[in-house]
Amino acid sequence: MYLDILNKLKENGIVKIKENVLMRDYTTMKIGGPADVLIEPNSIDQIQKIINIAKETNTPLTIIGNGSNLLVRDKGIRGIVVVLKDEFSQITVKENMLTAQSGATLRAAAIESFEKKLTGMEAVSGIPGTVGGAIIMNAGAYGTEMKDIVKNVVCIDRDGNIQNFNNEEMDFSYRHSTASEKDLIVLEVSFELKPGKYEKIIEDFKEYDNKRSSRQPLDKNSAGSTFKRPEGYFASKLIDDAGLRGYRVGNAMVSEKHAGFLINIEDSTCENMLHLIEDVQKRVYDKYKVKLEREVKLIGEE
Repeated sequence: MYLDILNKLKENGIVKIKENVLMRDYTTMKIGGPADVLIEPNSIDQIQKIINIAKETNTPLTIIGNGSNLLVRDKGIRGIVVVLKDEFSQITVKENMLTAQSGATLRAAAIESFEKKLTGMEAVSGIPGTVGGAIIMNAGAYGTEMKDIVKNVVCIDRDGNIQNFNNEEMDFSYRHSTASEKDLIVLEVSFELKPGKYEKIIEDFKEYDNKRSSRQPLDKNSAGSTFKRPEGYFASKLIDDAGLRGYRVGNAMVSEKHAGFLINIEDSTCENMLHLIEDVQKRVYDKYKVKLEREVKLIGEE
């Protein structure tokens, strides 16, 4: 079915292609059925070519990064999946400006900034996603969000047009950005940081790291915080107070360490995880009349 598309991709110099690969291997939740075609491009030129080929052949195109805020359905994803990660992860620093391709992990970008004695990324250094994913969701932790440190974002739209946005134009708000609203693909991000003392930067970095590791189930398969923060509440406390800590559906379970994390114990299906999410939402609403909105993005064939 995809032979013509595969030939077009190879003719355009795109070689890192896999067929019928399980998406569970590309998400931190370790859940998800097969993708028809999966590509890991290494340049903006390759990304543009993939977009054009998908458009010409009317092939569905899905973009992912580290898969850390993602739940993929058991039937997998039809069409082409583009993974912007290791092959598209260059980081450069000039004076107080750090520029990273969207496939670089936020942690790698942060550590590079620390090495250059730049402060500003300590609090977000533990977020387990790529720079691109962080921009899409205006990711944040411990009082720092992307909106606080981003200077400029380069994106590409679904027609292959490259666009530049400054911080204000990105319209950052809680788990929202222009990139998410307009379904743009983030290519490159420039962070404006400040000079700092190396010892103090590393001390703060380690403190945030210790907070995260002591409170969150980092050794379990999860997609991070499953629900958005309801206004005036904390999702984890509502879930805990509803008596759901440790509650499970099959091998999907509410973490006993942090009730805001729903984890895959081992080989959970997406169906069971969705059942668990719905159970948690219903129990919390029945008890507190608060609607928990899923933060984790659900993709794939129903």
